[in-house]
Amino acid sequence: MTEGKLDRREIMGIAAGAAVAGAAAVADAAPKKPAAKPARSSRRAPVAVPPGAAETGPGVPAPTPVVKTKYGPVQGLVENGVCAFKGLRYAAPPIGKLRFMPPQPPAPWTDTYDASDFGAPAMQMAGGVTTVATNDFGFQMHRVFTTPSELKVMNEDCLYLNVWTPAPDAKRRPVMVWIHGGGFAYGSGAQPIYQCDGLARRYDVVAVSLNHRLNVFGYLNLAEAFGPDYAGSGTVGMQDLVAALAWIRDNIAAFGGDPDNVMISGQSGGGVKVSTLMAMPSAKGLFHKAAIQSGPGLALGRPAPAAAQAAKLLDALGIKPGDRAALQSTPAPFILEAALKLSPGGFGGVGSGPIVDGTVIPRDPFTPDAPQVSADVPVLVGWAKDEMTIFTAGEPWFGRMTEADLQARMKPFGEAGQKLLAALKRAYPGYSPTYLWVQVMSAGLGLGGSETLADRKAAQGRAPAYVYMTTWETPAGGGVFRAPHTIEIPFMLYSFDKVRAFVGPGPEPKRMAEQIAGAWVAFARTGNPNHPGIPHWPAYDTKARPVMEFDLPSRVVNDPLSEVRQALAGMPGGRIRG
Repeated sequence: MTEGKLDRREIMGIAAGAAVAGAAAVADAAPKKPAAKPARSSRRAPVAVPPGAAETGPGVPAPTPVVKTKYGPVQGLVENGVCAFKGLRYAAPPIGKLRFMPPQPPAPWTDTYDASDFGAPAMQMAGGVTTVATNDFGFQMHRVFTTPSELKVMNEDCLYLNVWTPAPDAKRRPVMVWIHGGGFAYGSGAQPIYQCDGLARRYDVVAVSLNHRLNVFGYLNLAEAFGPDYAGSGTVGMQDLVAALAWIRDNIAAFGGDPDNVMISGQSGGGVKVSTLMAMPSAKGLFHKAAIQSGPGLALGRPAPAAAQAAKLLDALGIKPGDRAALQSTPAPFILEAALKLSPGGFGGVGSGPIVDGTVIPRDPFTPDAPQVSADVPVLVGWAKDEMTIFTAGEPWFGRMTEADLQARMKPFGEAGQKLLAALKRAYPGYSPTYLWVQVMSAGLGLGGSETLADRKAAQGRAPAYVYMTTWETPAGGGVFRAPHTIEIPFMLYSFDKVRAFVGPGPEPKRMAEQIAGAWVAFARTGNPNHPGIPHWPAYDTKARPVMEFDLPSRVVNDPLSEVRQALAGMPGGRIRG
């Protein structure tokens, strides 16, 4: 309000208050008359309710209790029996002077914070079929992974998390934190496949998903161009995750969770993020179990190449080294556009992931061995049988490849490549050249990296590793994907009913979810994934190499792809990229 003037909201507030007061005064002053006999009416008599009480009934949103957090009170909605608190701010907006800087605590508030809907996703670097559907099935898949929608509302102000809980009470439930994939380039914790209400509802746990800075906004190494104040700029996206875990430590008890029993899980890029958190001293004690799904992070980038990429971006933007005003004021869409020109599709190149900076991330996650800082943290690690189909099913060669085409693609890899191909043909005798080539590309990401990580964790001898492979094949798209990258997510998060376009109809998805979510929840509770719905799952060791194959039915197989594993060891770099 300016001096001597009232704005519209103040006028309306005064008017509303006057109306209420006037009505009460008239009622008190009116002469009292004998009560008249009520007329017959079909309308129900009004029910006396306290002022401001919530409405009830079908289609009416049900508020949760107000929960007091460290920063202020929050209120969400009850969704089919689960209390959902969405878009909770866990750090200050990383904009202006905080752009490319470590996350800072949010400003406290006194009014009740509206936690009824998701916060904005981070700025997204995405392209290709991730953003443009080429057919109706692709369009349906964009309701599973909703990147096209997120491109419309993405924002630098993205440091939000979501909490699903059976009740915000004093019960100390296991806390299961989901870290999304999309590499380090795109994604959010709000995508339908990542929503965790089913997990909380079915298993009486508290589940959390979150957003954090991505791509150049989270991993641009500006230390050389802007000096020591920007020494951590190449890791701020990972520092966001630590800030979110610290928020969980400080606040989750008010939502019915146990801050001393937190499990972090992530798939693909999310798996690399979990691997990296396991090597970060600042994350020590903030989580107690970990799951690394189709994203074994063995090693990270280095400062010098990352600084060189950052210099190219600054040059493209016309920002001179040391010009903080320009760095802080350049509109985010301009930065994103320039970065996409340098790194089409968002993968590789500028801002493609965190670096070993020697301070925030002092070493590679699992090279040459497992990190001591998380030695006491047990791990679930595994992969999907046909990882790369989800990325390649739209390629012109998919389903059309001949044996001659396959051999031409394998020729650059020489004798080592032929040994790998021969081992894959014996492992999958019914696979066509298309699916064999997919296996060649998938093997290093899945089997090679996951078992290497498990080998190094087991060799540490402190906390166990449990290894799995998802072999159940989805019927979606006519079965074209088989068992693709991400297939276990709707089962372990119990979100399968939200993404039937991906997992297909019928009872099988629920049966898979009972097995896989049951194992993850058991692991979250105790550090051991065994439960009555699956065969006995032994901890991994480097002699027997037991692997749980999740299927209908599931089974444990010792060293299920031994020939492939040995052939991979002879490949340069251990992986072929398509």
